[in-house]
Amino acid sequence: MADLRTVSAVPASVDVPALAALADTHHPRAVRPLGTHEVAGHLVKAYAIEAPGREVEGAEGGLAVAEAHLAGAGPRGSLGVAVLLVHAGGDGDYVLVHTWIEGYMSDLAVFVGPAGQPEGLRPGRQGLAPCVWEAAVLAHERDAWVRCVLDGDGEFDARLAAWSADVLEGEVR
Repeated sequence: MADLRTVSAVPASVDVPALAALADTHHPRAVRPLGTHEVAGHLVKAYAIEAPGREVEGAEGGLAVAEAHLAGAGPRGSLGVAVLLVHAGGDGDYVLVHTWIEGYMSDLAVFVGPAGQPEGLRPGRQGLAPCVWEAAVLAHERDAWVRCVLDGDGEFDARLAAWSADVLEGEVR
């Protein structure tokens, strides 16, 4: 295996034109909290992520998707706490349900659909993972989970309240 620090040229397998196109069009997206809700026996912290020119009208459509998904979360080891991302993307709509489960792990479900048609949201293909903007929110949420719940002090109602209040808002890249 080659050490990239000593490689003088980018390997042919790297799609440089595609990388350049991504870099040229990369932009910030707005993120805002949509509150914490009780859904299917879970405490769910919700966020909106908005591409330029797109707006998330509210959490209701995403909460409906989360409710259907979380109704069966027990056998997957759910701890009863989740994060919901409602993403009005540039090429469609996305809903991500990130559930904290046993063993310091998480369960992630990604739903995709056409822009502005929440009834068209369907489970994403196997292997689909968060985009760069969704990953930024989930990175914040991982840190908030560790800081407030796992490493927090006091009773768990206070720890969960601190987690619920620890939100990301503004632009992410």
